[in-house]
Amino acid sequence: MGAPPVESSLSSAGEIAPAPIERSLVQWIERMHNAPCARPYAGTFVVLAASGAMASSRIWHACDGPLQMERVEALTGTPRTIFRRNDEVRTFWPQARVVRSDRREASGLFPRVPVVDGTSISQFYSARSVGLERVAGFVADVVWFKPVDSLRFGYKLWSERETGLVVKLQTLGANGRVLEQAAFSELDLNAPVRVEQLSRLMDATAGYKVVAPAVVKTTATAQGWALRQPIAGFVPVSCHRRSVSVDDDAQGVLQCLYSDGLASVSLFIEPFDPQRHPAQPQISNMGATQLLAQRILADVWLTAVGEVPLQTLRLFAGQLERTR
Repeated sequence: MGAPPVESSLSSAGEIAPAPIERSLVQWIERMHNAPCARPYAGTFVVLAASGAMASSRIWHACDGPLQMERVEALTGTPRTIFRRNDEVRTFWPQARVVRSDRREASGLFPRVPVVDGTSISQFYSARSVGLERVAGFVADVVWFKPVDSLRFGYKLWSERETGLVVKLQTLGANGRVLEQAAFSELDLNAPVRVEQLSRLMDATAGYKVVAPAVVKTTATAQGWALRQPIAGFVPVSCHRRSVSVDDDAQGVLQCLYSDGLASVSLFIEPFDPQRHPAQPQISNMGATQLLAQRILADVWLTAVGEVPLQTLRLFAGQLERTR
């Protein structure tokens, strides 16, 4: 895979461009993790898939110590507004007057991966600065995260020089082909966004029907599931059983998240239902996100989703086994 081309240069005739900053892969990721709380910000975020599909949203973000608040208003598709308060998420559907309340542990650009003995993200990616560019009016370091194998995609990220905020992200497939691009088209890094203001809006559920599926934190092992062999670099991050209804958790869906620190894969395990599930495996993709859904046992249906190559999802499906 050749290095992704730098699309533009900050230097012009007679000007000397600042030298790119060299950091280790772990240093870059830590900087990007911490960046969202550097300043309150607001901006318009656009996601473009290689197929031409596009989605845009308006984002407001603020922090108060360890408390992180975010509001995302969809500008395309069905009208909806998503609020996040740390791991608590509420999605408002104004047309249906419904609010869905949920919890997501892996928030942010990349999920934080637990420290696992003998495993390091640096084993699976290398990081290299490839220049400086301007995005939404801000100077950004351009960093290429190159995978060492074919089980994961590569990433090219634009990290705003002062705060480290990721202002643009490309997911790269084989030969550096851009599978998906996400970027701020407009950004205010000194926006008058306050945590208490976003919190009030998040709690304003009057007139809405609040739907909150029962969610129980667990582990794959506790639920009787395991991978025969680990998938190189991917470690368990979280696992939850989500009930279809509050009254009956027997038919719930088990969701287990695995990550290598950049890429993540979610496994949704549920009872096979011939009324809902097709006889043949299902494969689809949207941008960089791949989906594989298939029957893995006579009574079990698995849906594997992740921003990874399809072969990685097939590995997960092939290695998953019931232990009891």
